[in-house]
Amino acid sequence: MKLIDRPLYTERIKPFIDKGIIKVLTGQRRVGKSCIIMQLMKEIQSTDPNANIVFINLEYEEFRHIRNEDDLFLYLLDKFSPEAKNYLFIDEVQDIVGFEHVLRSLQSKDTCDIFVTGSNAKMLSSELSTYLAGRYIEFHIHSLTYLEFLDFHKLKDDNQSLMLYLTYGGLPYLSNLTLTDDYAFEYLRNVHSTILLRDVVQREKIRNVDFLETLLHYSADNVGSMFSANNISKYLKSQRTDISTPLVISYLHSLCNAYVINKVVRIDINGLKKFEIGEKYFFEDLGLRNCQIGFSLQRDIQKLIENVVFLHLKVLHYDVFVGKKDNFEIDFVGVKQGKRVYIQATYLLLDEKTRQREFGNLRSIQDNYPKYVVSLDEFYRESDNEGIKHFHLRDFLKLTVLD
Repeated sequence: MKLIDRPLYTERIKPFIDKGIIKVLTGQRRVGKSCIIMQLMKEIQSTDPNANIVFINLEYEEFRHIRNEDDLFLYLLDKFSPEAKNYLFIDEVQDIVGFEHVLRSLQSKDTCDIFVTGSNAKMLSSELSTYLAGRYIEFHIHSLTYLEFLDFHKLKDDNQSLMLYLTYGGLPYLSNLTLTDDYAFEYLRNVHSTILLRDVVQREKIRNVDFLETLLHYSADNVGSMFSANNISKYLKSQRTDISTPLVISYLHSLCNAYVINKVVRIDINGLKKFEIGEKYFFEDLGLRNCQIGFSLQRDIQKLIENVVFLHLKVLHYDVFVGKKDNFEIDFVGVKQGKRVYIQATYLLLDEKTRQREFGNLRSIQDNYPKYVVSLDEFYRESDNEGIKHFHLRDFLKLTVLD
């Protein structure tokens, strides 16, 4: 298998090699975590040809017998060399019951340098945080950024490529397929089914699978819309589906655990106070969102723009919120290291009323943090007289620093 380097992640992880801390790569299934750890193994071997690397991929047949901590302990008994540096890589570690006990033991004895991947956030909220607190560092792996998408697919940076990205998303394996609905969406539907079955239904012990699929479809159709679990429950009742609000909340949480969707809460811009009611949900991969509904690029373009702006902020390591100030809303407030960035995302600034809404909301914020309007307008001023920057979506997705 040809490996295409993703330095966005490998360069972040390399400084932690041989530093006595467990490296945990998290993210949705099929976003490329396995390829990144293969790149890390290649990096280790290039600097130390004698390195002893033990690799366990729970999706391979030869490792099916490793189901719990006892199986893992027995398998590793004779795998480490006293004459070499030892490295342990475990792909999809959450499939091993009690894995955290073995990792803690290995780390305490300084037996090897440990790298693991996982496709469920519950792994961090329970197993790792409880038994390995302070002993691991997390690297969240996202599907391809726009620039990575161009690199993987050998495409030019133009609007046609941007539309392909918004349509089919950034799962790396798509670079081996023709980017058409017949090929790409068929692959994406298969991935979607696998994620739903293995990472949501089985792991979270979901009983009402039909409702789960209905809820996911509802979330896909309402990307970027403010809604609450109570409103969803009311909507379902109007469709003669009687589902309680606690169950809606539970299933949404399960989808977030599997990195299928991301919950974004509202904050008061003046004090960064979080609101208890009302949130938005965005998909981790646009292709997986689009393949499951009656997709129309023209109809859904506003939703896709907002979703991809959200994803880019996450790739840039921002905590992302929806902003509220008085009676108006800011699409995104990014917070990182105590600093903020404000972003309005829209399709086109077709008239003065739209310009006033998008720019006016940002002008009302009386601080000096960066402010952006992102749209698909081909002709625009880079900034207005109050320093608010206006970017075409393609140009915004190429930014590595927001200032």
